[in-house]
Amino acid sequence: MSNKIDAAAKDAEGKIQSAVGSITGDKGQQIKGEAKQVQADTMKAEAKVKEEAKKAARKVEDAME
Repeated sequence: MSNKIDAAAKDAEGKIQSAVGSITGDKGQQIKGEAKQVQADTMKAEAKVKEEAKKAARKVEDAME
């Protein structure tokens, strides 16, 4: 669960930073914000893969009982 929360926070941070960069005309801040959003997407995908792996492991355990 912590990974999902961290990802959501990183995504929000990235959106804000990107918006500030866009408003101020600071391309560097805009790009950094977009990079944080991509990082957040990666974190979300990682959390989903972990969840699915746990589900699969539980199914295997249940099948072996």
